[in-house]
Amino acid sequence: MKKTVLLLIILTVLLSVSSSEARRLFKEKAYQKAWCESAGGVTEVVLQDKTRVDCVTDEYAVEADFASKWAEAVGQSLYYSIMTGKRPGILLIMEKKTDERFLERVRAVTERLGVRVWTVTPENGL
Repeated sequence: MKKTVLLLIILTVLLSVSSSEARRLFKEKAYQKAWCESAGGVTEVVLQDKTRVDCVTDEYAVEADFASKWAEAVGQSLYYSIMTGKRPGILLIMEKKTDERFLERVRAVTERLGVRVWTVTPENGL
């Protein structure tokens, strides 16, 4: 019985992860690459601790992420800023109109912390 319940939980988690990725119009890397190239930056810069900055420009260390992951993006951008000596930045991927609520949240935090935020949509980013 316990094995059956555990198997059902694992299957549910795997299916929810797959379905959440399926809802994305494009992969994060597609937005990241297109935006970073347009900003004159370098993608996937590996730091000494083996973490990767999504985009490094002359001025910014930028974390690209989907709008619903805005809080993670804040932390990562601040960390990358410390590690690179560059200003922190976030590229927020906005695929749906409902993502506006996440933009409001990230701006409420980043304005106080001095983190620059850019947005990208499927229409203007690829």
